[in-house]
Amino acid sequence: MNIKEKHLFGEVEAYKFGFGPVGPPLMSVFLYYLDGLVIDTAQSNMQKHVIGALQEKKIEKVLLTHHHEDHSGNASAISKCFNIKVYGHSITADKMEKTFKIRPYQLYAWGRSEQVSVSPLPSMVETGKYKLRPVHTPGHSKDHTVYLEENNGWLFSGDLYLGERIKYFRSDEKFKDQIDSIKLIFEYDFDALFCAHNPVPEKGKARLAKKLSFLEELYGEVQRLYFKGYSEKAIVKALGNEKDKLVKFVTYGNVSFAQMVRSAMEK
Repeated sequence: MNIKEKHLFGEVEAYKFGFGPVGPPLMSVFLYYLDGLVIDTAQSNMQKHVIGALQEKKIEKVLLTHHHEDHSGNASAISKCFNIKVYGHSITADKMEKTFKIRPYQLYAWGRSEQVSVSPLPSMVETGKYKLRPVHTPGHSKDHTVYLEENNGWLFSGDLYLGERIKYFRSDEKFKDQIDSIKLIFEYDFDALFCAHNPVPEKGKARLAKKLSFLEELYGEVQRLYFKGYSEKAIVKALGNEKDKLVKFVTYGNVSFAQMVRSAMEK
């Protein structure tokens, strides 16, 4: 069952795409359109629907929050279709210079990203109406970058939020970096949180604060048990989250609660 929906949050247009050839999608993805900007590009498995949704739009730039295939999947197609540039962090550019490797579950759920040239981000991305400030927020990935429209209090947050209580990490996520990045973004004023999977159009900063509290508490618990001599397996068991067997199986262990614990054990 594929999903294609349009949502309006004032001047911000959100397009939700989900790919599920058998049953519901594993995870749906939002891309955002604002005054000529496309912020993230959704999964390539839904490319026909993505291009169709944008076909009548005035599109001047693509902004990527990071290189992951559910965010960059249609960057190349949109760039070619509308003859426009794609912008992102320098690490995003390095990743997108060639087709990066993905696992079978990623290929099934989202599809592969095609090679595309990614231009350096200016200090401020300007449209006719708006100004978006790129802020580098590593943790979910090394290149993760959010875009802040300060005059309206909008944060296009990529995967910085996702939800208040995160159950799993990918193997490349960094626990402490995520905490630091959330703290960094709290230095700015915003209310709307335009997450790539779970938009929060009102009181988004308060919701992100709850995620920060959860991460800090979990980090503290993992560190406490680690310095008491607990093994990774013992910490996972002690914290009561061994219910991720299906996720671990589907992702070949790339996504799990154990990955969160492992990251929180790092110095």
